[in-house]
Amino acid sequence: MPKITLPAEIDNIETATDFINGILDEADCSMKAQVQLDIALDEMMSNVARYAYTSNVGDVTVSIEILDDPRRAVLTLTDEGIPYDPLQKEDPDITLSAEERKIGGLGIYIVKKSMDDMSYAFEDGKNIVTIIKNI
Repeated sequence: MPKITLPAEIDNIETATDFINGILDEADCSMKAQVQLDIALDEMMSNVARYAYTSNVGDVTVSIEILDDPRRAVLTLTDEGIPYDPLQKEDPDITLSAEERKIGGLGIYIVKKSMDDMSYAFEDGKNIVTIIKNI
């Protein structure tokens, strides 16, 4: 399974995105699914960069696997930061105006709604977020 490990910094999101897009291009992924996966990667990697590590910058590993029947991309982010399950984040009330809504949570909500499946595990001291998108 192709993977890349980078310091969990906002500046490395573009490198991770280029990495997964190369594999998605080879897999003839639709542009719509690719953009949705790019947004999901950006959001989840941003969360790791901002919140996973308290004092030092740690690493994040991004892996992607293309599966058949049904054809889908399995994107996994792994870090050794503070345990955090993004699926437990309460969905924002999108019926409220932007001014009325609490800050935070919208990005995770978008990822949950745009992907076909999403899961979280904390194993061997690692956060593991897996996102699946039919392509």
